[in-house]
Amino acid sequence: MSQYLEGGLSDGNQPPSDRPTQPRHQKCTTACSNINEKDLRAFAAQLHVETLHDKDAEDYLTLLRSFEAVLRSIDNAPDYIAPDLLPQKTLKDRTFRKPASKDNPFNGWSHQCDIRAAAPASNLLDGRTVAVKDNIYVAGLPTTVGLPQSLFPEGNGYPISPIDAVVVSRILGAGGIIKGTSTCESFCASPLSFTSATGPVHNPHLHNYTAGGSSSGSAVLVAAHHFTSKGGGSSNGQTVELTIGTDQAGSVRIPASYNGIYGLKPTFGLVPYTGAGSMSPMIDHLGPLAAKLEDIAVLLEVMAGYDGYDPRMSPETPLAHQVKPYQELLLQARQVIHSTSKPGHKLRVGLLKESFHMPGVAADVRDIVYQTATRYFEAVGACVVEVSIPMHQQGPAIWTAATRPSMSSYLCQGNPSGHLSFLSPHAQVKWPPSQETYDTLTCTNPAVFNIMLSERLARESKAGLEAKAHRMVFALRAAYDSALENVDILVTPCAPTVAMPHPYANGPDGRRASVLDRLGVAVGLTSNTCPFNVTGHPALNVPCGFSTAEGHPDVPLPVGMQIVTRRWADEQLIEAAALFERGREVFQNTVDRSK
Repeated sequence: MSQYLEGGLSDGNQPPSDRPTQPRHQKCTTACSNINEKDLRAFAAQLHVETLHDKDAEDYLTLLRSFEAVLRSIDNAPDYIAPDLLPQKTLKDRTFRKPASKDNPFNGWSHQCDIRAAAPASNLLDGRTVAVKDNIYVAGLPTTVGLPQSLFPEGNGYPISPIDAVVVSRILGAGGIIKGTSTCESFCASPLSFTSATGPVHNPHLHNYTAGGSSSGSAVLVAAHHFTSKGGGSSNGQTVELTIGTDQAGSVRIPASYNGIYGLKPTFGLVPYTGAGSMSPMIDHLGPLAAKLEDIAVLLEVMAGYDGYDPRMSPETPLAHQVKPYQELLLQARQVIHSTSKPGHKLRVGLLKESFHMPGVAADVRDIVYQTATRYFEAVGACVVEVSIPMHQQGPAIWTAATRPSMSSYLCQGNPSGHLSFLSPHAQVKWPPSQETYDTLTCTNPAVFNIMLSERLARESKAGLEAKAHRMVFALRAAYDSALENVDILVTPCAPTVAMPHPYANGPDGRRASVLDRLGVAVGLTSNTCPFNVTGHPALNVPCGFSTAEGHPDVPLPVGMQIVTRRWADEQLIEAAALFERGREVFQNTVDRSK
């Protein structure tokens, strides 16, 4: 009986009815078991069962001990790393270092390295420097996920990745140079940049102001490189040309907006997520950040395509060798744009009305996005109209209800989704949580402990609510799809404000800032970005202007515009952004001539 329950018969020709009535290994199972009848009754009480008959209890205890034995056998078995995920062969041994503070002025680096493939398969990224967010695994490097060491089982050091994430392998295979991992927010669960265990990540435009999150370091390293190069200075190896981040609610787009660079959340399932820490499989995206559209296009081309491991991928996902040539498509679009007087005459732009009136969208951001989108797209001949999608305002609530009830299972416990997945064995944090966990998270990122509590509440809530929220995701997707039948792109504000100061860890009286004080500053920051994580539409932050912060009227801070298009049409976003760039040139030249 025990062997059959554990997954198979000792004799494949012996039918269940012929088996002995007693488990063959019952004595060992019972002797080795940590579960007794008191535990069983406690489990039943958690399921609101107060009366359990003695014989039933004896039988259920046998069944649970059998399951316990199965789990023990798996725990004791050797682990497995898929050969495709083993470290890429490199020119030299993989070593890493923690940069000194003077070499890490914005705290954008987690760890630095210099990893190059021994024999790249292509030269798409030949010699280009790349950093990856510190929840994307690079073999031989520590994985921190923005956490203190004490939250990992080792306690005295961060776990070292035994695998290269698929996107890391593809970057190396295209000739890119991995220069290190970038600082990310605690558990990647903040749209601001003050929660990492190593301290706040600073905006290159204004120190002690947010860089956005959770791909905070990724955005900062690109922005600092761009603005240093633009000013003719030298980055001294402190920055990189390209980075990748993860985006579950806006974690690529929000920091791109605050830093004045491009950040793309591709169509869900286009870029494999294998080898990155999950927040919730239905919203997990990997995306590129760069200062130039050409770099967004080439990095997307390198990373995209089916990998055989990621259950987020679908029949619509192209095979790796059938990925669209995004770089060539942008080049062709550029040629048309610069050789035609009205290159955007076929583009239909929809200003998403509800997005400009989301709670928390600042007046200066609203006006800059609305006006620049209208002026610059019209300058290249595009048709710009206002589009109403009332359900967009429900998007944040739908995102929350569809993901929060089970988020702790993936984010904190490292569980798979029920679909066959390859999760790296090295990045498991301590579970179950403890008083230490609570104290640490409440001091650094109380959003994570709230996620843990939310899962407990969801278990006691009305059954089927999470499933209903998923059905509402389909309704929201249909609403966007319907609007995109009449326009080619939707335009919204991205981050609802310009960069703000980091919140204080302690209040004026010296006491620790309250949970609501620390979380309140982030409320509403992802309202225009998170809906497209659940629906899967591709979305791109496009730098569109500057405003200022109170007390710093002489410091221009970036404003970001988000553009969204149909699923699997990511190239249309890149081409629309190129038209926007051209429109800015045309509009400004017209203004200059009129002076």
